Amino acid sequence: MRTNKFLMAFFAFVLFAFVPTKPSAYMVKYKEDYYRLFHVHYQQFPDDCMENIYWLEKAVQADFANPLYAEAKIETEKDWEKYKFLFQMHVNLKLIEQHQRLGRIYDKKVAHFYDAPWKDTYVENLKKALSCYQAGLYYWTEAKLWAEKANVAKFRFLFLTDIQNWEDERERIADGSLNYEKILNRDIARVQKVIAEFEAMESKEY
Repeated sequence: MRTNKFLMAFFAFVLFAFVPTKPSAYMVKYKEDYYRLFHVHYQQFPDDCMENIYWLEKAVQADFANPLYAEAKIETEKDWEKYKFLFQMHVNLKLIEQHQRLGRIYDKKVAHFYDAPWKDTYVENLKKALSCYQAGLYYWTEAKLWAEKANVAKFRFLFLTDIQNWEDERERIADGSLNYEKILNRDIARVQKVIAEFEAMESKEY
């Protein structure tokens, strides 16, 4: 009799333990929430880049979560102030990277003479690449602004080691070793040159 009661209790436990429950809802609301949705694939397709750009744009626009949920340990208001500047800087840098990745998908480095039959398609794609690189310049202006705010004298000896890579980005912007303006302008000039070469081609079949 005792064995039967034990078996019944055991089966009841198993039954309720594995009954599917309604998943708890989680609202994506704050900058940190949107930033955590950003991810880089080994091989990124246009939709992957555009999805990441969407989440990063949302991260730029949203409010910050409570410091308890920050991407770094925050102990003082000064930590919190610098963290917010670094966050905005970093997200804008990631937006540049994603626009570069998207641009490279449509980019064509050289206009070969034998590409003439498809020149209209190449020009169309190159213009998409051009718009991506040009958009990157806007985010670079923003990233530099936030980096400057995080680099003022009162933060000189304050380092948020949990986000050391963001601190490194800030330092590289300050010393000029990270300069997306130079990189993007070089790509823009090259793409404009290739577009002009394609547009000057006669339509031929090879």
